[in-house]
Amino acid sequence: MSAPLVYELQKPRNADPGKTYPALFVMHGMGSNEKDMLNLVNGLEEHFYIFSIRGPLERPPGYAFFTIERYGKPHQEVFEAAVDKVKDFIGWAEGEYPLDASRIYLLGFSQGAILSMAAGLALGKRIKGIVALSGYIPEFVKTEFQQSSMDGLSLFISHGEQDQALPFEWGQASRDYFERLGADVTFKSYPVPHTVTLQNYKDFEKWLLDSLA
Repeated sequence: MSAPLVYELQKPRNADPGKTYPALFVMHGMGSNEKDMLNLVNGLEEHFYIFSIRGPLERPPGYAFFTIERYGKPHQEVFEAAVDKVKDFIGWAEGEYPLDASRIYLLGFSQGAILSMAAGLALGKRIKGIVALSGYIPEFVKTEFQQSSMDGLSLFISHGEQDQALPFEWGQASRDYFERLGADVTFKSYPVPHTVTLQNYKDFEKWLLDSLA
């Protein structure tokens, strides 16, 4: 079976074929691509099998995972199809590579963060942790996706206080939503617009490595 989505793979240089490894599934923002996101997780390949996934929709100069009906509201049918594709891809990767199914992580920026959080809700206990950088949770996800306890799930959510694309308050709302569901949430804010700073990288890198430990 071929992969459900186009992807780039990074893995430990001296991977032991007799071991299984944590996996990090990475998703880009609108108009970006799977290669761009590898810069954001550079160095983590010594600890994870990293799958950087390309969105299935063309969005010059790159790609997207879903389309937008209006500000803050994705087209629901397209969005749910993207969540299903990500779920299928994770299942495919677990069958193709030596992954530790108890240590599956999602990481996304902007549109990728939105999808990471929604996929985490859909996958429930199959996900150990989510890194959501500058995203939000669509209202229909809150009302129609998994609503059971997220006890055992950990999240690192970060947002720029001067974000001109997705308001800072949306990041705070994501934190509050997952905390109500019982998840363990680390929330970080930075005095920047819609971007990921070096400090943001250092913070989520430490969070991921602490989670593994």
